[in-house]
Amino acid sequence: MSSYDVISPVDEKVLTTVEFCGREEVDAHVARAHRAFGRWRDVAPGERARLLRRFAEAVDADIEHLARLEVRNSGHTIGNARWEAGNVRDVLAYYSAAPERLTGRQIPVPGGVDITFQEPLGVVAVIVPWNFPMPVAAWGFAPALAAGNTVVLKPAEYTPLTALRLQELAAEAGLPEDVLQVVPGTGGEAGEHLVTHPLVRKVVFTGSTAVGKRIMRHCADQVKSLTLELGGKNANIVFADADLERAAATAPGSAFDNAGQDCCSRSRVLVQRSVLDRFMELLEPAVKGYAVGDPADESTSMGPLISAAHREKVSSYVDDTASVAFRGSAPSGPGYWFPPTVLAPVTRDARQWREEIFGPVIAVMAFEDEAEAVALANDTEYGLSGSLWTRDIGRALRVCRAWESGNLSVNSHSSVRYWTPFGGFKQSGLGRELGPDAVSAFTETKNVFISTEE
Repeated sequence: MSSYDVISPVDEKVLTTVEFCGREEVDAHVARAHRAFGRWRDVAPGERARLLRRFAEAVDADIEHLARLEVRNSGHTIGNARWEAGNVRDVLAYYSAAPERLTGRQIPVPGGVDITFQEPLGVVAVIVPWNFPMPVAAWGFAPALAAGNTVVLKPAEYTPLTALRLQELAAEAGLPEDVLQVVPGTGGEAGEHLVTHPLVRKVVFTGSTAVGKRIMRHCADQVKSLTLELGGKNANIVFADADLERAAATAPGSAFDNAGQDCCSRSRVLVQRSVLDRFMELLEPAVKGYAVGDPADESTSMGPLISAAHREKVSSYVDDTASVAFRGSAPSGPGYWFPPTVLAPVTRDARQWREEIFGPVIAVMAFEDEAEAVALANDTEYGLSGSLWTRDIGRALRVCRAWESGNLSVNSHSSVRYWTPFGGFKQSGLGRELGPDAVSAFTETKNVFISTEE
């Protein structure tokens, strides 16, 4: 076991020191989760539901503390952090209804009765990223626990603090010991060992596509179930008949929220050529007025990037060769700050257009008609999210059906609602989180035939 200094991206100061788990510690946590599985699986459905509701209530009582912790650890704005903590509460409450509704089927067959059961898998590893530590963790552990599995949660190295607090809240709510465990550590050691551990029966991973592919290879060796939510390079399509004022006013938030460190960021803005100039006129003041600063300030819209290394990566996309149309402002001094930036014009082969920047950088491109808009939106290896602005409902439906993406919004930038499925097409991932069907991804279907013949 080694120690790691957790640095705040806001002022670059050490927040605390966290003990990182190595292979031996991961083995011990998984073994305890495996032993706890039998006890948790056998808890009566109503009692399991009650415990999850108590967990949701404990989170609700701690929302402000969790939010302030995330502001310091991740640089999220206080408004975003409160929403994220509230999302954990809501997801737990939503899936607390599942244990009593995890029903099988009776299938008509000759010679007897055939019934199915939805059986929990066992130990589930949930590996979460640094950009949304709280909600992404809950999207994995809440349905997994509801189905009767135990969970070992590995937070990102940069952002372990809210995960550790959620573990405490679970215990305070009365969840049995070892049902939900947190193992801080590096991806290369703790994360990889979790993925390859033979007692782990499912992996839930949110992160980069490159790491997701490596996890798939590891899971293949043991034919292990997995859910992947990976990268995105998402489009925001604005047609000439759209409410341009609203589309331009909301475009910065769709791309710069969480400093652009969001797989659903609408970082590619496609505007019909006939209204491009007007849209850019409206977009410029919206970008320059986007408030970047102290994330603890209620009026701040965007905080810092997560680390110095990530700021350097984002900066590489806005070098001397980049066509900067206009930029917002950002604080100077300590902290990993980067100003909101709009690039235009860009070409289809430009790396700023094709690669996931994961920072507050928008690239703008014009299109002529509906067919070209769809072709440009689909011209990416990713397919996670996107937005479409038009007053023509027929066009909206046509474009959405042709668009190769898992989560689309018309005249909106919403991607995540815990009531509805979330996930991607193509290299944006496998499987779906959230919504009414997520629990089934943490079960196996068991078929039982009972002969009635004499």
